[in-house]
Amino acid sequence: MNRSDLDDIDIGILTNILQVNQTVTLLNLRENKISDEGAKSFADALKVNQTLTTLELGGNKISDEGAKSLADALKVNETLTTLDLGSNKVSVEGAKSLADVLKVNQTLTTLDLRENGIFDEGAKSLADALKVNQTLTTLHLQDNGISVEGAKSLADALKVNQTLTILDLSHSEISDEGAKSLADALKVNQTLTTLVLDANEITDEGA
Repeated sequence: MNRSDLDDIDIGILTNILQVNQTVTLLNLRENKISDEGAKSFADALKVNQTLTTLELGGNKISDEGAKSLADALKVNETLTTLDLGSNKVSVEGAKSLADVLKVNQTLTTLDLRENGIFDEGAKSLADALKVNQTLTTLHLQDNGISVEGAKSLADALKVNQTLTILDLSHSEISDEGAKSLADALKVNQTLTTLVLDANEITDEGA
């Protein structure tokens, strides 16, 4: 149902069904017209649904309020493993809400926040969560305005995190200093297999 021109009213109908449905495991609703109200409807459904494992909401109009609603739902939901909020309007506060739930949620393995606006402060909140989270394996943070300080925070997290395997920080503003911090973290990290840093401000010195 991606690119289906669905709005919050349509989503309200869909999520009412989702609250009782016991078979659907994946919903792709990328590039529709879903805003915070639609995200809240999904959050209400996630609190009772026990089958959905993948929710793709990228390319919509969800901001911090919607991200917080979804984060609150993930405090009780025990089945969702993939949440895609890429290319929305999530900023620092939304990232903080999601970071808070990552400290307690034990099922989510993939979080996609690409092309939002979480910047260094949001990255730091997520990094703090990664220090205690034991389930997340994939984190997409590309094109979020993350620079040196955000990279350093994530590097510190990688020194203790034991589950993350993929971290995408491409199309950011990470310079040589940030790249060196990440490189130092990889000397002790034993789980990360993919670190994407293309389209940054890294020179030969940082590489």
